[in-house]
Amino acid sequence: MAGVGTSAVAGWKAPTSMVLVQLFNSGMILLSKVSISGGMFVFALLSYRSVFGAIFILPFAFIFERGKWRDIDWSATGWIFFNAFIGYAVPMSLYYYGLKDTTPSYAVIFTNIIPLFTFVLSLVFRLETFKLRSKAGLLKIVGVLVSVGGTMLVSLYKGKSLHLWNSILQHQKEQQTKSATNQLRGTIFLAGSSLTFACWYLVQSKVLKVYPYKYWSSMVTCLVGGFQTAFVGTILRRDKNAWKLGWDLNLVTIVYSGALATAGKYSLNSWAVAKRGPAYPPMFNPLSVIFTVMLDSILMGNDLTVGSLIGTAMVIVGLYLFLLVKA
Repeated sequence: MAGVGTSAVAGWKAPTSMVLVQLFNSGMILLSKVSISGGMFVFALLSYRSVFGAIFILPFAFIFERGKWRDIDWSATGWIFFNAFIGYAVPMSLYYYGLKDTTPSYAVIFTNIIPLFTFVLSLVFRLETFKLRSKAGLLKIVGVLVSVGGTMLVSLYKGKSLHLWNSILQHQKEQQTKSATNQLRGTIFLAGSSLTFACWYLVQSKVLKVYPYKYWSSMVTCLVGGFQTAFVGTILRRDKNAWKLGWDLNLVTIVYSGALATAGKYSLNSWAVAKRGPAYPPMFNPLSVIFTVMLDSILMGNDLTVGSLIGTAMVIVGLYLFLLVKA
């Protein structure tokens, strides 16, 4: 009986850790939206977040990959620099500006179509093949079409608004209303972010070949990404007030994003991949849509609409079709 109980607990560890990852991601999106709507400079948020992420990952690198920093050569340095640019500086800048123009429940949809973009790019560059006439191939195509259709439905159709509860943070709703002024521009930014993230997955596979130490690679990538965004940020805005940190929600957002949405998320994902394989973590991505949509409505007061609910359901169904099929 004791063995059965231990086995049951062990069986719950992997799904519980993945649920936590999605909660971390939803919290990061909501906090970032509040900070950006409150006037925080996007590149300051990006710079500080990545530096804090590097600080939190560093102990894991020292513990699990002791001394491996000596293996970073010029080839690895070049790929890590490009990895930070294509995997953090560009996509996160686009994502935050897209988030600024839209809402958390809208922006989170685009993080969940990244696997679909990755799949399409893999086909274009012949990194992945599948038989179109096979059942698995057809289901993957259907999954892509359903998810993209759901995203377009959320973008183009609102429908009836559903006022299910009152906003807890009414002031934040007013700030969001003022900041979310251009959904078309935000959609372009978010789509560009998803496409760039998809490119990053292809680059990441190359980085791991030339430097196969995940913790050191992630730590250095965060650090380099922080310097890249800080460099661009200082060109765009040299006002010292834009870079000041105080004991406020902006600092909470930065620490949360670095500790939980970066270091915590990476560590739990790595553990889950080691236990269940690389296809396991993405299966939980749709949960971030559900968590973010619900929390955005409850906390920020953004209305749930018929179009957003149907579109979100389509994205989730399409993503599950895509991820659960083994071609």
